[in-house]
Amino acid sequence: MNLKEYNESVDLYADRLYSFVFKNLKDSERAKDIVQDVFEKVWIKAGEIEINNIKSYLFTAAYRTMLDVIKKDKRMTSSEDVSVYHEPSESKSYSGLSEVLESALQTIPEIQRNVILLRDYEGYSYEEIGDITKLKESQVKVYIYRARKALQKYLVSIDTVLG
Repeated sequence: MNLKEYNESVDLYADRLYSFVFKNLKDSERAKDIVQDVFEKVWIKAGEIEINNIKSYLFTAAYRTMLDVIKKDKRMTSSEDVSVYHEPSESKSYSGLSEVLESALQTIPEIQRNVILLRDYEGYSYEEIGDITKLKESQVKVYIYRARKALQKYLVSIDTVLG
């Protein structure tokens, strides 16, 4: 990969990578840091990466970096014995479909959210998702099926509440 190809890959994929990471972490600054870290890794290994594999490489690196961040946060949270008082929250009012979908995505397990985002938002094949997440293709299909069923159940319950 040369400089021109690297710059083109930044233009083509930076926003999509950010969106993918942000949908999982819900932290804009961390998402930006992860995207920057991924492109730094690409720059360092530019001579080893073929441009026709760049999209898969980027999303795989972003996924793994994101998992590392999540694991680190869980270790830090579990090592701190902090009691936090939460104010009772009022019911959410949704102003649009995207908010409802974002809320629905947060109700499913992390692995299901990741595979559904890679499949339905990013358009990856089952095989590519398996490569990115290190899951078997059959596992990917099961997680996507379960995620879709859970999202459907959530959306139907929201429709019942709002309707």
